[in-house]
Amino acid sequence: MSRYDIALFDLDGTISKSADGIKYCLMKTLDKMEKPHPDLSDYSKYIGPPLFSTFQNLCGLNEEEAQQAVEIYVKLYDIDGLKRNELFEGIDDVLKKLKENGVKLAICSSKHEAIATEVVKLLGVYDYFDKVCGSTIDGSRKEKEELIPYALNKLCAKDSDKVAMIGDTKFDCRGALHCCVDFIGVTYGYGTLKDMKDAGGKMFAHTPQELHKYLL
Repeated sequence: MSRYDIALFDLDGTISKSADGIKYCLMKTLDKMEKPHPDLSDYSKYIGPPLFSTFQNLCGLNEEEAQQAVEIYVKLYDIDGLKRNELFEGIDDVLKKLKENGVKLAICSSKHEAIATEVVKLLGVYDYFDKVCGSTIDGSRKEKEELIPYALNKLCAKDSDKVAMIGDTKFDCRGALHCCVDFIGVTYGYGTLKDMKDAGGKMFAHTPQELHKYLL
């Protein structure tokens, strides 16, 4: 039996090992714009936040430049970044068990929705998900506080449904708590345990296999 009626999964750092592709496309985007590279050694600074925010806050671009950077990045990612994704070992079994128990599943990611869909297909887990929910190209619907209600609406959630948001960053945690749904943090991704705890997280899985004890 599942403890939840609906499970929302972050993508990068929760379902997919995506750091190499994201870092590569960030650097190539900045090269095309003739902008300097910031320090990209700490994945938590740019995997989790919306892409538009990363270009503004981490890369120091103004609003117009950040929007241009997002458009360049999206094209680069579709060509070079997409194929650099790998599935975290064991996460497919978690998804399979949840699906067998009648849980509605959705990707809930700040990645652009069309790209998120392609990543999930590439990883071979698309059929487990009822919906793939992400941000738009114009930068709207990029925060988890917006994405979680959007995903629940897409899933036709009822007020009585028990919902969990599974993710690896403080942004996932803050969004879940803001939307009054349970948060389950995973520590095998790119965020930090401290940041998730500081944001109010209480439940943590150190491997995909450990998710079973919280979800099933």
